[in-house]
Amino acid sequence: MKIKMLIDEIEELVTPKGSAPLSGKRQKEIEKIHNAAILIDENGTIVDAGEREKVLRKYRITPSTYLISAKGKTAIPGLVDPHTHLVYKGCRHWELEERLRGREYIEILKMGGGILNTVEKTREADEEELYDLASKRLDIMLSYGTTSLEIKSGYGLSKEAERKILRVINRLKKERGQVISSTFLGAHAVPMEYRDKPHKYVDLIVNEMLLEFKDLAEFVDVFLEEGAFGYEDAEKILRRAKELGYGIKIHADEITDSKGACLAAELKAQSADHLLHASDRCLARMKEAGTIAVLLPSTAYFLKKPFANARKMIDMGIPVAIATDHNPGTSPLYSQMLNMSFAVFLMDMLPEEALVAATLNAACAIGRGDIIGTIEKGKRADIVLLDAHSFMHIFYETGHNITDTVILNGKVIRKDG
Repeated sequence: MKIKMLIDEIEELVTPKGSAPLSGKRQKEIEKIHNAAILIDENGTIVDAGEREKVLRKYRITPSTYLISAKGKTAIPGLVDPHTHLVYKGCRHWELEERLRGREYIEILKMGGGILNTVEKTREADEEELYDLASKRLDIMLSYGTTSLEIKSGYGLSKEAERKILRVINRLKKERGQVISSTFLGAHAVPMEYRDKPHKYVDLIVNEMLLEFKDLAEFVDVFLEEGAFGYEDAEKILRRAKELGYGIKIHADEITDSKGACLAAELKAQSADHLLHASDRCLARMKEAGTIAVLLPSTAYFLKKPFANARKMIDMGIPVAIATDHNPGTSPLYSQMLNMSFAVFLMDMLPEEALVAATLNAACAIGRGDIIGTIEKGKRADIVLLDAHSFMHIFYETGHNITDTVILNGKVIRKDG
């Protein structure tokens, strides 16, 4: 075995362990190793990681091995963002101004804002433009240490436009270095042309889109909420998706208790996302089903809404992940590190729990816990070196990007900040 890279003299290596989501008291179980080393092979796989002397004693390091000195630095797994809407065109900064002046979302919709505003601009864009825009956003996310993510469609809301977005996502998968999972979110909103016949749009999704997009999307998601899609329509779409072999995700209980968490549990969804108003009864069912709670603190922050009760969910034994929900209307956030600070300071999570939520649990929420989310032998070498002697500086220096080096599949993408 040829050792391609040695990350040596790491001040602190911090990682969860395993390939399954951590829940309850285990969500704060992370390994901390001081004076550590990581070895990576020519395939971009971690050969070994741990105490420096033990690691180096077992392997032969040659002059051709690429050496990264990590003196005074902290190594963490590459961050994973399990809920984003990254492929879109257009800016909606004016909506933030209106919200800060006290306008509600329904009023902003009547003013020409909301999801349908982005749909109009995204439909007008061609694939190349959408690819270029999304690529720039991926570069920004990489600069903050995000090496893997989920990307949803949902700003097309027609068969042609949704296919276009999914094709862009799949091109990003092939041509970019990040691990990307693709989710079909045609049921994001009812498009204007179906406003008076929403059942016809649901039929279009069920009878045509789900069948035609099987090779383009891994997951299917539905925005189950008043003003979007009701319980019966959401169940109809998701049951058909499950029959066809898709993984299931749900935008659940964001604005009201829509029983989305219960539906997620019934369908054994990979994740239920948002959950600001989920009932204890439905959360308990989620725990039994093994569904991951993906919480979006930055969305609540931008909307000035109460935060999901992360502390309760963790104490109930539900595995919790966090995501930025990057989108142009309600959370234009790129930094999962800042999101981790929101989780700690505004959602009562412990720093260790937030790290697990943004690494291993997030990886499991996109079906990739077996290859990413931890720094362990056999995992893909997605590693972030922080310009800090402890991972606690993510929270101690909230808002400051302490990302020094980003290693993506064994390749150095960013170095020295």
